[in-house]
Amino acid sequence: MDDTVIVGVDGSPSSLAAADVAAEEARLRGARLRIVHAFARPADLDPMIHGVLAETEQRIHERVPGLDVTRSVVSGDALTVLRTESRHAVLTVLGRRGRSLFGDLLLGSTSMQLAAHGHGPLTVVRGRPDPHGPVLLAADGSPAGNAAASFAFREAELRGAPLTAMHVWNTWSESTPYEDPGDPLSVVVDLDQLEQRHRNLLEGVIQPWATAHQGVAVQQRVERGRVRQTLLAATREAQLVVAGARGHGGVAGMLLGSVSQALLHHADCPVTVVRTLG
Repeated sequence: MDDTVIVGVDGSPSSLAAADVAAEEARLRGARLRIVHAFARPADLDPMIHGVLAETEQRIHERVPGLDVTRSVVSGDALTVLRTESRHAVLTVLGRRGRSLFGDLLLGSTSMQLAAHGHGPLTVVRGRPDPHGPVLLAADGSPAGNAAASFAFREAELRGAPLTAMHVWNTWSESTPYEDPGDPLSVVVDLDQLEQRHRNLLEGVIQPWATAHQGVAVQQRVERGRVRQTLLAATREAQLVVAGARGHGGVAGMLLGSVSQALLHHADCPVTVVRTLG
């Protein structure tokens, strides 16, 4: 990856909001910003270059003076173009929904496929406008979840924001804690023991990153409940939620987990999906 943040733009209000967020992310990182537009019909090209893209670039320069901004106009479908562009970015930013080539964003396959198959973190700008609160980390101890933890701590540090590390568990998705699963006593669940196990899991996830980012104030939240519903409720008080692309309990071969999908569709703040490092 180089020091570039990319943003997919098509002139829709959603993509303009994404451009604003991407510009701020580039500023925080001291990175360049590249505005990307994919086109299929040559007739669409001239108005886009001389109209929407120029206006978007001007808007960014007004909001973040001095930012290094370039444009990339590429022939092809949105998914293919953005996936290729994401190979060379520290972060890719998209709006909740757009028009034309980005029209199915978050309603069809584009964002889901990019989150599953893209290169590097993907942020989708959605939810309430100008969100405030901590950076929210959805932690589950999976490899992708650990990659998300690294990103979340770095993001909180850049923003000067606190971080809430949240782990949600429930008994119906819990493996037995007993040596012999065939033992009839294995149906007896020690809830205190289970909760402590999950507290230890969360502590293990965040400890190395908290040590590396000691200026970040961290709140640990371990809650028993339905994972997706509990995390979605927590996004109402967060400025960003960060999750791994696929966590524990996912279906084999499924590159984008149900929790990440739920957040992309329903979170009340921007969502960053992080694929496993390496």
